Amino acid sequence: MDAMTVTDPADPAFVEARRAELAERVGPRRYQHSLGVADTARELARTYGVDGEAAYLAGLLHDWDKGYDDPGILARADELGLDLPEELRAMPRVLHGMTAAVALAREFPALDPAVLQAIARHTVGEKAMTPLDKVVYIADALEPGRSGKTVERLRARVGEAALDELFLDVYAYWVRLILERRHPLYSRTTEIWNSYMPVQEVFRAAPGADPMPYGRP
Repeated sequence: MDAMTVTDPADPAFVEARRAELAERVGPRRYQHSLGVADTARELARTYGVDGEAAYLAGLLHDWDKGYDDPGILARADELGLDLPEELRAMPRVLHGMTAAVALAREFPALDPAVLQAIARHTVGEKAMTPLDKVVYIADALEPGRSGKTVERLRARVGEAALDELFLDVYAYWVRLILERRHPLYSRTTEIWNSYMPVQEVFRAAPGADPMPYGRP
């Protein structure tokens, strides 16, 4: 199919062609993971009032560039002209979403920018994530191939917790996992987290009161 003639990226023929291409780009386990993320993203989208086909496509393509090793993904970023800070160049395993979004936009110009953004943001997140961004981010953590008590607890919150709350729970889960595994933490993680926190009420001590109430850092 000629990329320039694609008018509906959710068209079954387009999706099937990309699914077949993905199977050639990544290994079997990564391919099954991608299918799981796509299905989970669609289910989450239906639960939270997001476009299900956009969610499915973003989930399917989120690991489009995951087949590259560390030197390969850095070369891919250079080839695509990504202007990456040195910090991210030192964390090549978070780059595949960013490179995939740029590469897919070039190859398939008719792809919905919202789908491409969700792909780009699924690794380190971002401030002002859209509902579609959040659905794909969550689906990456909760697809059927993921296991563990925390994952099961998070799955149980689908439909019970608001989308924003579930997103924050998953974001916190990934941060804890990164810390437990002693991996580098992206320096903007605190900035991104804080952007979703409500404005703190100003504490004013009453006369004679403890100036620092319990439970407040």
